[in-house]
Amino acid sequence: MSTPSAGLPIVYVRGYAGGSPGIEKAVTDPFYGFNQGSTHIRVGREDNPVLYQFESPLLRLHLDEDYDIVVEGRPGPTGEAPRPRSIWIHRFYDVCSPTYGGRPEPFNLETAARDLLALIERVRTRTGAPRVNLVAHSMGGLICRCLMQKIIPEERGERATAYVAKLFTYGTPHGGITFAIGFGIPEALRDLFNFNGSDVFGPERMYQYLTPHADPGGPPDDWHAVDMPDDDGSAPVHAGGFPLDRVFCMVGTDADDYDVAHGISAAAVGPRSDGLVQIENAQVTGANRAFAYRSHSGRYGLVNSEEGYQNLRRFLFGDLRVRVDLAGMSLPKDDAVWQAEARLSVRGLPVLMNERVAAHSCPIQLSDPTTESRRTRPVLTGDDAVPLATTFLSTRLPRPQEAGPLRFILDLDLLSLHEQHGLFHFRDHVETPDFTDTLIIDVQPTATGSPPNVWARWNSDVPGAIRDLSPVGEPLPDQDPSDGSWMSRIPLPATTAPILGDGARVRLRIDPWC
Repeated sequence: MSTPSAGLPIVYVRGYAGGSPGIEKAVTDPFYGFNQGSTHIRVGREDNPVLYQFESPLLRLHLDEDYDIVVEGRPGPTGEAPRPRSIWIHRFYDVCSPTYGGRPEPFNLETAARDLLALIERVRTRTGAPRVNLVAHSMGGLICRCLMQKIIPEERGERATAYVAKLFTYGTPHGGITFAIGFGIPEALRDLFNFNGSDVFGPERMYQYLTPHADPGGPPDDWHAVDMPDDDGSAPVHAGGFPLDRVFCMVGTDADDYDVAHGISAAAVGPRSDGLVQIENAQVTGANRAFAYRSHSGRYGLVNSEEGYQNLRRFLFGDLRVRVDLAGMSLPKDDAVWQAEARLSVRGLPVLMNERVAAHSCPIQLSDPTTESRRTRPVLTGDDAVPLATTFLSTRLPRPQEAGPLRFILDLDLLSLHEQHGLFHFRDHVETPDFTDTLIIDVQPTATGSPPNVWARWNSDVPGAIRDLSPVGEPLPDQDPSDGSWMSRIPLPATTAPILGDGARVRLRIDPWC
């Protein structure tokens, strides 16, 4: 593992602001929107409304992780250098505004990426940190990818890992922005007329700014914007790669709460989206990802959500990565379409860390997992296993019992739909899961460098409340100790055998993370 990323500077890169009014609104905010929070109501005792607040990722990182907030326009103490634990804002829209005098420049994504590189170099010089973590919303993630995939390898002849430790994106259109209406005509008109610089979300421009030494003739037929070259250090520098396990994509699944343009945007991109970016376009193939029922932006958006923040915090500062797959299944050979729903939660948090359910248009496809998304084409995780969820844990965060186990919960449902002559039919259908159960997993950290002790039980085998369960008996065996990570296959309840076969297992893999 490379140098730990915890404690490195964080550079925030905001999203698309649109035309002049949006740009002016952005540049008058010292934090470019990273300071926005939200207020919610939860139902408490006797159905009384109880206030629940999320203060903003900026303030939470300051309070929870002891990060300083750097405002470059504010005079600081003479001679005092910022600490590495600091947050910086990439103010790339400032040059596009008349607010600061001079003639405004038209927005250019490659210029914003070069300016980001200049900011990173300035941050490294002032803090002494070797690299930075990038946190981006929407188009900001494309600016980061342009920097990492094109600017650094093409213009510096270096790897992006020399400058960037990790990349976390909220609702970034990694596959561009496409529409569920118009048969491709709205996209063609957008890319032709480039209204307010919006052609950056089309394939031609994306190919140009994501590909080192791009062919002027345009992208080849097999090029897909969601494919980010992986780099384990052995690939050529000019390939423009970055380690995919150092990338996290936060995917929104709530189109209804995105009210930009009076809801026209959400209607145009369709329900399988966050209101602006379709679910399949919001993820990099092979990268870490989590799904949350949040919209693209606004008060109920991804950036100012507890779900987004908790995933961000553990991705940047956690020390364990957990991957949960469904392996060894053998589905019935009939006309049923089988799907799974998975909800993952971590003890001590008020939200779900990952939620993939049919009601939010993002179930996990079991019948043909390779068609889960026609653009992202998810990579199966060996022996035809289907990824259910990935999460990150931190052994240093408070737990209910001192030095007690970390606990996370996986709710798993299996659903079936039947087709007849290419259409769904519901003659024998009951709108409920064919199987539902909850897997309770306890992880007890051990001495540094040693695998953790892990216990797992299905809720159907647990008497009483889950919260009262304590891990008992021998921990699960490490069934693959050769590669430095802990792995075990957990049998499903016997009731799943007619659906998934006798060999189906939940495969749990836990790796050290830094």
